Amino acid sequence: MKVGALILAAGLGRRMGGPSKLTADLHGKPVVAHVVDAVTAAGLGPPLVVLGDRADEVRAAVGERTATFVVAADYAEGMSASLRAGLAAAPAEWDAVLVLLGDMPLVQPATLSALGAALLSPQAVVIPEYDGQRGNPVGWGRDHWPALVALTGDTGARSLIPRIGVTFVPVDDPGILADVDTPEALAALRDR
Repeated sequence: MKVGALILAAGLGRRMGGPSKLTADLHGKPVVAHVVDAVTAAGLGPPLVVLGDRADEVRAAVGERTATFVVAADYAEGMSASLRAGLAAAPAEWDAVLVLLGDMPLVQPATLSALGAALLSPQAVVIPEYDGQRGNPVGWGRDHWPALVALTGDTGARSLIPRIGVTFVPVDDPGILADVDTPEALAALRDR
């Protein structure tokens, strides 16, 4: 199974209240760069980064790291637009994809490796679990991509989970629960 990594980095980030959360500094590098680096360290190959709002700034924040990019022209419609753009641009050899959020910089490479290893078939769906709580990223076998592409709005794929078989992967990684949605959340991550 060839597992790819799709980083959603197109959103408007309204709750941040001004500056881009993806380009904000966290421990010496942009938030989104932490996500790209984790994918690389996990051995998942170059990620596919979905851009939208502030696309040039986010691309610059990734810097010289190896990644490919696609722009979701309709990014303002929400996360579903990013999923559509990313899956449409995914390489044909990907049998499954880990969908990472560009504002979750603390997810560990070991978690990504464990999720990738758990994606055993194109029918698989895997979700990390830490201390009894489900988190992100979620891994999707290719058989589920049509349902992902059919989503609308900004709810992501959460609505699909109750209707399909899911494998929960226990991880020792509180980073699966930590995102940068507000200035307060970013400050809390800076204090870790």
